[in-house]
Amino acid sequence: MITYHKIQTMFKREMKNNGKIIIGEWSLPEFEYMKNNEWVFTEKVDGTNIRVMWNGKSVIFGGKTDNAQLPMDLITALQNMFDNTPKRKLFADIFPLKEGEQTEVCLYGEGYGAGIQKGGIYRPDKSFVLFDVLVGKYWLQREDVENIASKLGIDIVPVVGIGTLEQGIELVRKGMKSNWGDFISEGIVARPRVELRTRINDRLITKIKYRDFI
Repeated sequence: MITYHKIQTMFKREMKNNGKIIIGEWSLPEFEYMKNNEWVFTEKVDGTNIRVMWNGKSVIFGGKTDNAQLPMDLITALQNMFDNTPKRKLFADIFPLKEGEQTEVCLYGEGYGAGIQKGGIYRPDKSFVLFDVLVGKYWLQREDVENIASKLGIDIVPVVGIGTLEQGIELVRKGMKSNWGDFISEGIVARPRVELRTRINDRLITKIKYRDFI
């Protein structure tokens, strides 16, 4: 199953000065062209990329790459959340893959919590929060991802706003309170309300972090 693609920062960065962003110099022409359209903003979580894969029979866990090493207590948390008989039955019900079918399913999320980045501010243990689902070659829409999260009984990254990219920037710049507690959120991930791709067929998704403004 493919690894998750890079999410492009909205603006270019300086070659020096610690790579500070250059406000107004968009990293992709598509961002500038689409800046006044409606984008959906979700809270960015400071964690580690996790893949939960389903092949029709078993649940397999992976990190950002196939060689990524996951902490044992995170693997245990994932096994408790996904790798048991009731959850495997749920996967089979939600994603009824046919015998011999090549289609695979991947749930992309963030492993987060104490011991992962600054994750102790989120929770005292380790867990998983969903942000995307790929079925075969199709990325699911937000409402479908929410439905899957609800059926599996897992968390999904919260929507924190809808607006133009300038509105998303201001939301982050002023220090947005996190949905996980009384602290400033790491930032947002922004997607057009309708799934779009760049001219080289990359998904049009971007991010902006609070630390880029301090």
